[in-house]
Amino acid sequence: MARPTRRSAVAALAAAAASAAIAPAASAAERAHPAGPRPLRRTHAHNDFEHPHPLFDALDHGFTSVEADVFLVDGQLLVAHDPSQLDPTRTLETLYLDPLLARVRAHHGSVYRGYHRPVQLLVDIKTDGAAAYLELDRRLRPYRRMLTSYAHGRVSTGAVTPVVSGDRAARVPMEAQKVRYAFYDGRLDDLGTAATAAFIPLISSNWTQSFSWLGAGPFPAAERQKLRAIVAQAHAHRQRVRFWATPDLPGPERNALWRELLAADVDHINTDDLAGLEAFLRAHGE
Repeated sequence: MARPTRRSAVAALAAAAASAAIAPAASAAERAHPAGPRPLRRTHAHNDFEHPHPLFDALDHGFTSVEADVFLVDGQLLVAHDPSQLDPTRTLETLYLDPLLARVRAHHGSVYRGYHRPVQLLVDIKTDGAAAYLELDRRLRPYRRMLTSYAHGRVSTGAVTPVVSGDRAARVPMEAQKVRYAFYDGRLDDLGTAATAAFIPLISSNWTQSFSWLGAGPFPAAERQKLRAIVAQAHAHRQRVRFWATPDLPGPERNALWRELLAADVDHINTDDLAGLEAFLRAHGE
């Protein structure tokens, strides 16, 4: 092998210096559009808008489903859990749609760079279901290029899938549409009906209305069987499952219930504790 000469050593040092000069610029670009954590497909940020940084806190923890409660007020969809919290600056667009669009553009078509599954935006309509949905439909259309859509019997997957929950009156105008940019959050009564995943991709239910177990002691065998039957029936029709009103205070009861949800293959685990669920799922290999 030839021994390095003084000239080749100088050239190597120059190349290394050039590489070092380029590196900070690349790091700056990465900081502008960070890849973020590895996405966690079973996560659902309940009342996401109550965190200090709506949407962004959830994405920083790898969440792939976020929930925004909305009220129709003077033609605007304002995000709040209670009418006393309404603020005209906190619209669905400013807190969710605009930041999601900016992120999808920055990541070349995905909410998370390199993650090609849609992120779910669960829009919980608090009042005036039919009117609020029609306004939601109007406001979603400018963002349609990033949204999952339904058109004349066909679903086209986008970076973001809006799903409408809350006031049940939204269902009537949604079912009448031949083209829409949102889907419907079903209930257990919708399992096994003619409503397909093209309309109801998600089945949500209050945990306490179906189960008595809240994580303390053994999970009753009959309730475990019931849980798994619900999930199996939904999955057979390509529908996902979420329960709300599950225990959410850190501790062994919450962990025990979360473990049962994982074991049953429940699709979305509902929480207000973003860091807690992220740590739990990563510890369990998700």
